[in-house]
Amino acid sequence: MTGAVTGAVSSAAKGGAQDRVMKQYLKDTWKSFVAMTDEDTGLPADNIGGDLDATDRSGFTSPTNIGAYLWSTVVARDTGLITKADARERMLQTIDSIGKLEMHEESGQYYNWYDPATLEKLTVWPENQSTVHPFVSSVDNGWLATGLLVAARADSEVAPAADALREKMDFGFYYDESAGVRKTPDGPVGGQISGGFWVEPPPGCSQLLSFREGTAPVYHTCHRYGAFNTEPRMASYLGIAAGQIPAKHYFGTQRTFPPICDYTWTETTPTGEWVSHEGVDVFEGTLPYRGMKIVPTWGGSMFEALMVPLFVPEEKWGPSSWGKNHPLYVQAQIEHGKEEAGYGYWGFSPSNNPDGGYREYGVDALGMDEPGYTSDQQRTDWSQPNVVEGCPNNRAGEPAPTEYGDGVVTPHASFLALRYAKGQALANLAKLKRNFDAYGPGGFYDAVEVPTGDVSKRYLSLDQGMIMAALGNALAGDDLRGYVAPGGLAEKVKPLMAEETFGSAGR
Repeated sequence: MTGAVTGAVSSAAKGGAQDRVMKQYLKDTWKSFVAMTDEDTGLPADNIGGDLDATDRSGFTSPTNIGAYLWSTVVARDTGLITKADARERMLQTIDSIGKLEMHEESGQYYNWYDPATLEKLTVWPENQSTVHPFVSSVDNGWLATGLLVAARADSEVAPAADALREKMDFGFYYDESAGVRKTPDGPVGGQISGGFWVEPPPGCSQLLSFREGTAPVYHTCHRYGAFNTEPRMASYLGIAAGQIPAKHYFGTQRTFPPICDYTWTETTPTGEWVSHEGVDVFEGTLPYRGMKIVPTWGGSMFEALMVPLFVPEEKWGPSSWGKNHPLYVQAQIEHGKEEAGYGYWGFSPSNNPDGGYREYGVDALGMDEPGYTSDQQRTDWSQPNVVEGCPNNRAGEPAPTEYGDGVVTPHASFLALRYAKGQALANLAKLKRNFDAYGPGGFYDAVEVPTGDVSKRYLSLDQGMIMAALGNALAGDDLRGYVAPGGLAEKVKPLMAEETFGSAGR
């Protein structure tokens, strides 16, 4: 009995120490949002320099950045960093400014780039004066709608203004009934959403289409979001919850590409079986990695897989699907960084590049895309054979790499893993903080090139917003999930998740 009590006390002490560390991370991360936000408009800049000097704010922001600031403000309130009155004032100021932004009236959707100080839609990029072709993004509007939903449900006095904007947002404007892969050429499909659209024809590929009956056609992207386990699914969930997109769309995207001759260009042979859901044939496939079977993302990055469950309890609603896959995805990222690549650190996701600019990072083997997102500066490729019986163009592949180059890890990826590997995530962050100049006045800087020690000393609204959300859930009883999940998502999306069983499996 004494041993059990001692163990309980030790566990409680450990939990208390972890909470204190997370609260400090939260406090410092919030400082970066305060520094990024324009005092007159309440809109955050896209990014700011590591010393948090307001003169080093970027001259642009996006719907995602604005949504991230809204939910981060609620987290700051729920964890006691700011008062209810301060949070309400901040949210109302931001929402008032959103209402002044030029948007696409028929869809209620917002353009991708604005000046956070003047609220003007950008047509010239402030950093190099290049031309901007205003674009309406399904992904970015999904995150803005999420921020508005959090704000509305977190404060009844904010709700009328937030709901008035969000309820105009029609995600059905992106839904393409004809897109998707059929088991047979004439089989049913669940439909997919486009990347977004331009009102005026842009350079390059576009399609003049109208996905919402009775609205004027616009120039949609030529691609559709065909991968299932990626961040666009938040926009899909919101559209399904609002009745703007049919439920069968949940099954219209790919768990993996099916093993047919059209897809032998991919890097790994999938395994799985065809199953019918909501009248749609779905290939419930996985890809192999280090003895595990995992439903991949498009590129192999952490935020594709784990940003959405900051707000939607996927692993609870789909215990036989997401509940199996999310922990395995985290474990695979850990094993890649610490064992396969031997960096000693892990957490690979799009971020600032310590060598300059912004870049996608990931674990190539965890992605469906043939080039994939790689974990190092040298873009070391993981290209295994993809052999489909009876196909003349099977991919030969190459041996798995035995060496990797200069690996780049981003702290936000570890925060996304908190729910699934808390001890390992906090240990990874502590090691980054201890061994590199990776922590500043606004919390963790955006990325570290671990073999060289080079650090990208900037803060990004998107990445800081993911950190705030993960810490809010950890410290305030899953507050963000509590605001977002009830209602339409629980009623219409939860049953779809419960319906499916992934082939995901550990060793």
